[in-house]
Amino acid sequence: MINRTILAALAAVPLVGCSSVPHPPLPTVESVDLERFMGDWYVIASIPTWIERDAWNAVESYRLDPDGTIATTFTLRKGGFDGPEKRYTPRGYVVDRRTNAIWGMQFVWPIKADYRIVYLTDDYGQTVIAREQRDYVWIMARTPQMSESDYARLTALVASMGYDTTMLRKVPQSWPAPADAGGGTP
Repeated sequence: MINRTILAALAAVPLVGCSSVPHPPLPTVESVDLERFMGDWYVIASIPTWIERDAWNAVESYRLDPDGTIATTFTLRKGGFDGPEKRYTPRGYVVDRRTNAIWGMQFVWPIKADYRIVYLTDDYGQTVIAREQRDYVWIMARTPQMSESDYARLTALVASMGYDTTMLRKVPQSWPAPADAGGGTP
């Protein structure tokens, strides 16, 4: 039986691969307020790593720890809304303290995968996470759904960075409606 550390190492291997096609440096956002960035992000679409293939209800959650690292929990359902839940807990490390937009994401020591915040709305409602190698990308939002116009705009952004957007996969998201906050009767 293969232990979890070996599986995590195998999962991280594609994250550190090299690209054979040279690209210009990937621009990031000018500044990220880490405290505002923390919380849940629904994965709307991605060019997935192998652990994300066939993911449903994928959510990336961040918590800023006192030591400045980012406790990360990535959950998904494998193969369907009722599929088995998978949970991964990498640790994020801010690499560029000037902007807070470049992180290393560590699934297994000592490898820290490249993680760049290349787009972020002013209200911190939508983001795009990319990698210098242009191999994986994530379009995420604070809500499980995104308008088609926003999705098209972000897909065009991803394409402009040198990604093959034919590899983008929308992640199915279906969540119970929030309870009525008004307290009135139905």
